[in-house]
Amino acid sequence: MHAYNRVPSSGQSSPSAPSSPRLRSKPAPRFPAPKTLPQHLASRFLSLLLRRQGIFLFAPLIYISAVLFYINTLDFHSLPPPHYAPPGSVYRSPQLYANLRPQMDSDNSNADAISTIWRNSYKGGEWRPCIDKSSRGLPESNGYIYIEANGGLNQQRTSICNAVAVAGYLNATLIIPHFHFHSIWRDPSKFSDIYDEEFFVKTLANDVRVVDKVPGLIMERFDHNMTNVYNFRIKALSSISYYRGTVLPKMVEEQIIRISPFANRLSFDAPPPVQRLRCLANYEALRFSNPILSLGQTLVARMKDRSANNSGKYISVHLRFEEDMVAFSCCIYDGGDKEKIDMDAARERGWRGKFTKRGKVIHPGAIRINGKCPLTPLEVGLMLRGMGFGKSTSIYLASGKIYDSERHMKPLLEMFPLLQTKEMLTSHEELAPFQNYSSRMAAIDYTVCLHSEVFVTTQGGNFPHFLLGHRRFLYGGHSRTIRPDKRKLALLYDNPNIGWKSFKRQMLNVRAHSDSKGIEIKRPSDSLYSVPCPDCMRRSNKTEVLKSSLAT
Repeated sequence: MHAYNRVPSSGQSSPSAPSSPRLRSKPAPRFPAPKTLPQHLASRFLSLLLRRQGIFLFAPLIYISAVLFYINTLDFHSLPPPHYAPPGSVYRSPQLYANLRPQMDSDNSNADAISTIWRNSYKGGEWRPCIDKSSRGLPESNGYIYIEANGGLNQQRTSICNAVAVAGYLNATLIIPHFHFHSIWRDPSKFSDIYDEEFFVKTLANDVRVVDKVPGLIMERFDHNMTNVYNFRIKALSSISYYRGTVLPKMVEEQIIRISPFANRLSFDAPPPVQRLRCLANYEALRFSNPILSLGQTLVARMKDRSANNSGKYISVHLRFEEDMVAFSCCIYDGGDKEKIDMDAARERGWRGKFTKRGKVIHPGAIRINGKCPLTPLEVGLMLRGMGFGKSTSIYLASGKIYDSERHMKPLLEMFPLLQTKEMLTSHEELAPFQNYSSRMAAIDYTVCLHSEVFVTTQGGNFPHFLLGHRRFLYGGHSRTIRPDKRKLALLYDNPNIGWKSFKRQMLNVRAHSDSKGIEIKRPSDSLYSVPCPDCMRRSNKTEVLKSSLAT
């Protein structure tokens, strides 16, 4: 078989005899012989490139060079700026309000929703409180437990209830919990300033020993200094078996142990004896001190008087739009440069260096899309009006000092002129004893929210966490609470061109979803502080339901 030359010498392809390997002449060079060093290097480069290995080696470099060359030929000044933002990532609620307000104000199609909100039938006698108290005497104590509760009002409440459960289970004597002074809440209140200490001790008398101080003979061993007492550093959500196996032996040995800090240091999933003690502490033993309870009940009565047109029914809203909350969220609203300066300063004051660490990247748009941004007063107002609550609805606003309140509160007051706060419902003299104590002010809000027809939670946290459970405990297992899906709200509020009818239909679906949850039963991972069924309540039988209905 004859071989053919790849590059024939003429226009015709003619076979030629193969030459001897030894006598084969060298092929003619593909490029002219280089005369200078640059020409020589270029020749070598091109020769290498024509080989298969060279193509694979240099093809990416050639492609990148071509792309860069093309980019350099573009005139970017002639291109439109990139204005695209993912749906739900930008705060456009003021534009939405401006668009919807005329239609909203002219909508008289339905009666106020407060009279019809809980349409599903939830019989008050279906679930009822059921917390067994011990009638037996207590055996000799195994020692003393001293805990230091950290956080705000309701995080401290978690500490107290968990401490009662641990002390009772270990047959220990509980010392009245000590409250940490927190850099954010800055409240020096003691246990007796917030809770009725005498009532607390008396209610637990047959289940847990509670004293206000440690005997002097024991404290002599520690030079009467609590910081010298052995302190357990316990992991969050530890099992009760850890306390029995590790904490109890040390307590018996030392006669007293300290646990600091102590909040969520006990697992939600615990045996019935532990859960019973938690229920007893939270729903029966912890009662606010008389000054707080008295003012709270006064405000409830005043809210009912102002809601006479709705049979004394009012809405309570827990709004988290204080400066520290907005700063911590890292969300961006419509305050421009002033807002940025305020938020940067607040972050540095409260969390020095946390948000300015090297490499830390914050995406406000993603935070909003994920439903993590605190709702503004305007957004709360839009939601409630869309749910069918009209201008005649009385609203109690539970909140700290609203950030830039004059600007942010204006649209909410336009939508709900009957809105009240504790500052609006009281005289200066009535509120003065509580004004500089954040936990006592929160306790007043808690009391008024507890007795409202509807409770609206906007941000989560310990305050609504406990209110959900307490309202379920009072209202037959149903919390009567609206908990909006803020991911859906972010998308909805990002559409300023939506019509009122469409907006209202979607808000009514959000309201119906909250109602449809009805009575929830605690799962192992749930907290009984928010879901008391079935640990702290039991289902009533038909006879009990009938008796209850006849009695009313």
